[in-house]
Amino acid sequence: MKKALITGVNGQDGSYLASFLLKKGYQVFGGLKSQKSDLWRLKELGVLQKIDLINLDLLDSSSVEHAIASIKPDEVYNLAAQ
Repeated sequence: MKKALITGVNGQDGSYLASFLLKKGYQVFGGLKSQKSDLWRLKELGVLQKIDLINLDLLDSSSVEHAIASIKPDEVYNLAAQ
């Protein structure tokens, strides 16, 4: 099974990409800046429970390195905004 890491998974593009990849059989990891992130799009698409959400601060290189080292994704999609 392929693994994908999507930063900004709770945004419009990230949530639709997550849904698409799940339908293709991927294991999807969603990087969020904080636990207080709004997840309504993922709920509406019915994919929230199928995604592995992780804390990921793109301004902290060790956070990014740790996520990539532990997940070992086949693909990374950077859709996070400032």
